Amino acid sequence: MSSPITGTAAGVPFTALPPVGNGPAPLVVTWHMLDAPRSDAAFAAALPMEGLPAWRVHLGMPMCGARMVDGRTDAVMELVREDVLMSFLFPFVRQAAGEFPAALASLREQLPVGDGPVGVLGGSLGGAVALRILADTDIPVFAGAIVNGAVRLRSVVGLFPGEYPYDAESEKAVESVDFVARAGAIAGRAPLLVVSGEEDHLGLRADASELADALGERAELLSVPGLAHPLADEPGIEPAPQLPLAREVDARLVAWFRRHLPGTAREPSAG
Repeated sequence: MSSPITGTAAGVPFTALPPVGNGPAPLVVTWHMLDAPRSDAAFAAALPMEGLPAWRVHLGMPMCGARMVDGRTDAVMELVREDVLMSFLFPFVRQAAGEFPAALASLREQLPVGDGPVGVLGGSLGGAVALRILADTDIPVFAGAIVNGAVRLRSVVGLFPGEYPYDAESEKAVESVDFVARAGAIAGRAPLLVVSGEEDHLGLRADASELADALGERAELLSVPGLAHPLADEPGIEPAPQLPLAREVDARLVAWFRRHLPGTAREPSAG
């Protein structure tokens, strides 16, 4: 496996895995889960995409990994208790997506990745970030992928105990992170691989299927038998040995991004 390179890009911590030879190559950027693996370093170990002739740069989500307060998850849990949607889920997605353009510019200065289109990959809540980059920005993207992704934030809110007290502001927030409804904005941007574990939460599986259907030939749905929501064992903060099911997902991601890398022969459709 490539030796990881760690650093920060416009204040965002990252773990980068170089291609063979450490030379110039396209860039694939990822956002990790808030379940295990819940840091950029742990996500890089779970889904290293080794053998892909590209730089794989795993970005840290807000208040995770190197940005944890006092190295603990207590601050995150306090936000969950305060308001799971408006203090935790929605601000995390908004901040991670909002800080990406500056982080990308910094990565281009630090690594030999050129200025061409990038690949984007997100797991769980990181999936919502990747989808937001596709739906809300004009950053050129050659291909995207999500793994057990948060396609509809309303479905994620429903995984937490109790009935959430929606009001006009929170309704507007969840509607902005409903990528089935916004599939038209994504379809014109890049082909998307939608990976869904057969043991993932039922609501997330349904959303994944609906997103793939809405995108039509621009998407490919991969259902993985035996895969639950996490991709690594707890606690999921430090790098850990790759689990067999994560290895299976990893291989499919390598094949997907390799197929769509800039300069390679393209298929007539992504389906």
